Amino acid sequence: MTELSQAQQRDFEAAAFRRLVEHLRARGDVQNIDLMNLAGFCRNCLSNWYRDAATEAGTDLSKEQSREIVYGMPYAEWQAQNQTEASDAKKALFEVSRPKDH
Repeated sequence: MTELSQAQQRDFEAAAFRRLVEHLRARGDVQNIDLMNLAGFCRNCLSNWYRDAATEAGTDLSKEQSREIVYGMPYAEWQAQNQTEASDAKKALFEVSRPKDH
């Protein structure tokens, strides 16, 4: 494996994160509950992780601010444009498989 410097690793991870966020913004049809049920994380998780990193670095970032960074718009706006009611089956699967920190 190629040895990467810490700066390279940071830059590549940041680029991969930006691409993931861009992809999720383009796929508003993919519901957060589907992401949670299949992968164990969703857009809200990413925004929480982003806010956690900011906090660790000494930067205060609100939940709303970190969500807007991930969603590319205010969360309420994204919900109005994209969010649909989850089926009972999806909700039941979420309750069985949800991570303990949700």
